[in-house]
This record gives sequence, structure tokens and C-alpha cells, in this order.
Amino acid sequence: MAPSALPTALSLLEAGRGVRILEAATVGGATSHGNCGTITPSHAPPLAAPGVPMRALKWMFTPDAPLYLKPRVDPALWHWLARFTARCNSRDWMASARARAALLDDSRARLVQWIGRYGLDCEFGETGLDYVFRDRRNFEHYVAECAPLNAMGIATETIDGADYLRQEPALKPGIVGAIRFPDDAHLRPDRYVAELARAVRERGGVIEEGCRVEAIEPGADGVRVRIAGQAGGRGERRGRDAVVAMAAWTPQIIRPLGLRLPIQPGKGYSITYSRLDRLPRRPLVLKDRSVCITAWGSGFRLGSTMEFSGHDSTLNEVRLTALERAAREYLQQPPDASMIQEKWYGWRPMTWDDLPALGRSPKHPHVWLAAGHGMLGISMSTASGQLVADLMTGRKPAIDPAPYRVERFQ
Repeated sequence: MAPSALPTALSLLEAGRGVRILEAATVGGATSHGNCGTITPSHAPPLAAPGVPMRALKWMFTPDAPLYLKPRVDPALWHWLARFTARCNSRDWMASARARAALLDDSRARLVQWIGRYGLDCEFGETGLDYVFRDRRNFEHYVAECAPLNAMGIATETIDGADYLRQEPALKPGIVGAIRFPDDAHLRPDRYVAELARAVRERGGVIEEGCRVEAIEPGADGVRVRIAGQAGGRGERRGRDAVVAMAAWTPQIIRPLGLRLPIQPGKGYSITYSRLDRLPRRPLVLKDRSVCITAWGSGFRLGSTMEFSGHDSTLNEVRLTALERAAREYLQQPPDASMIQEKWYGWRPMTWDDLPALGRSPKHPHVWLAAGHGMLGISMSTASGQLVADLMTGRKPAIDPAPYRVERFQ
């Protein structure tokens, strides 16, 4: 289930629609489980940026690089990469950034409302987020990008290295500077999803776990969904509409319907630890290593990296070691193996324009899509859910739905 599924369900329930969620495993057990839980309007700029293809080529044969492409014969991946590379220019970068910003800003504001309205107990904090640097050239490169971010309404603060170390004693000496995004926030993603599920059930929504969708069969007046249960039994569910929000598995389920959604699974990793005495006061991105650190009252997490290796289900220790190495490089009190609670991987649903597909299928009026959020599923979740629900119920959306139309991929 994609992070947008439960917010869509909750928004539909609030609009008076009945909702049944079919979850192949357990709620919150997939992509939403082990990410770093940052809520990041600051991440409006897309991955497809000028200069990225050259950096990706340098990293291609480096297994612990921040962006790693596992060499293999995969025509769909190479086609995706060609379209992605074509967008690595200033014009397309700005178009995607503006569309991402609209979703992120709406979601950031809406999330605060939902936490109050539904009493979501998810360790939410509005402390901002910092990019931290030990490489001066890299720091200066990102400082130069602050002006276009500010022009998009993304607030930034540049902090000298010595000043930053006085503010953040959990880090080792050697920090040359930091960029703070004061409007960012964070939460514990597994608890956020569990709380959304509670809110859905309390409002009459039905969530069926261990219920794997095998096929969607749209008709003139509704949709039939064929399912397989945990015990091997098969069955079906019928409804007026079906919202396909299956993250990186969405393309497979909609392909028999004649729909194309160019999602590649971008594999991310994380390690969750029990809480240290000396932890950063707010979420950090160690930009020279592309590693995120998020601390909650219940522990903390190292995460990030992007690996294009298909649906490879192995836990790559080389990638996990890169996270641990970054922690040792930056933290005064790095964690040790005895503190590990979980090592995790998950697939981010990456589209080549770094925008999700939100809206009605162009071929089947009762089939809707809410997928392709890349690395920002949690950050975009409330806005995406509300947007899809508004389109389904005929309400005027809070933001322009045009940039996310499914038709752009057909």
C-alpha cells in the first residue's frame, strides 16, 4: 500500500463515501515502515537535475555510492533512464519543482490540521531540517541553490560551520557549514500510518489485511477486484470505484488494463536504533554522504541511498555499511551494533519526472491512480489523498491537478 492510500480513504470517508482497503500484507509494513519520516517542503527540487547524469555515471560501478545502478539488461529501466536524463535540464527541473512544491506545501499545512483533528500520535515535530557539510565545495554549491529555492517560497538559512557546531554539539568537528530549512518537520512513519489506519476504522472504513489483489476488472457501472487471501483462498470484491495505490507494484496491476505507469523501484535502506544520549536536535541530511538522521523519543534512524536493482529483495550489507560509516564520520557518539533494532529496505516508486500520477484512468472511468511519489510518499500523503478524493467526489481541489494527470504517461 502506498503512503497515499490511507489519506485517500480518510478523505473519501469524510466526503461520505464508503471505503474498503485491500492490503496484501499488514498496514504500514511496506515502503512507509522504514523511511526517515521527514516532512520536507525543502525537497521540491526533483532528482532529475542538471549534472545528475554525469554524477550517476561516475557512481554506476561504486556499490556504496549514494545513487547506484546495478548493471543488468533491463529494457524498461534503460527506457526510464533515457526519459529521466532528457529531463535533466533547467526548464524541466523548474516545472517539476513547482508541481512538487504545490503538493508538499499543501500536505505540510494539511498534516498539522489532521494531527489535531484525528489525534494522530506519531511523534510529530516541527523543528526544521538541516543539510550539513564537511566538503566546502559541496556546501558552496548548495548555498548557490538557495536563491531559486527562496524564489519558490522555500525558506533557507545558511549557517557557518563554527556557529553550527555550537548549536549542534552532537556532531564532530570538521563541519564547514549547514543549510537549515525551518519549515520542514518530521514524524515516526510507522506510527503515522498506524494512526491513519485507526482513524479510517473509527470512521467506518474497512481494512482487510493479508488480501492480495490479483486483478482489477472494470465494468460499465463499477469495478470487480479479484483477490487472494493468506490461506490461499480466492475471492472478489466489488465497488463503485477502485483507487490503485500500490507504490512500486502499481504498474504490474494496471498493465492488463492497457495503462502504462513508468515506475522504477528505487531501493532505499535504513537502520533503526534505540536512543542515544547525544543525538542531533533536529533531522539532518549529511549531504556529502547523502545520509539522513532522524531522532524521535523512541529511538533514531539512519537512512537514504538510492539503488536501482529492480525488485531485488536482498538486504545489501554494503549499502547498510555506508550508512554506519557516515554516522561514525559525523556523530560524536555513533551507535554500535548492540543498539540496532532493525535493518530495513524498501522500494520507492520513482517516475522519470519525479511527480506522482494522481487522478482518473483515461481508459476506465471507475479506476483511479494514486502512485509514483518517489522518495516523498509520506511528505505528500495528505495532499495527494485529499486531491484524489476531491476529484472522485466532484469537489474543487485545493491545488491544480493538471501536473499529476495520468494521461501524461499514456
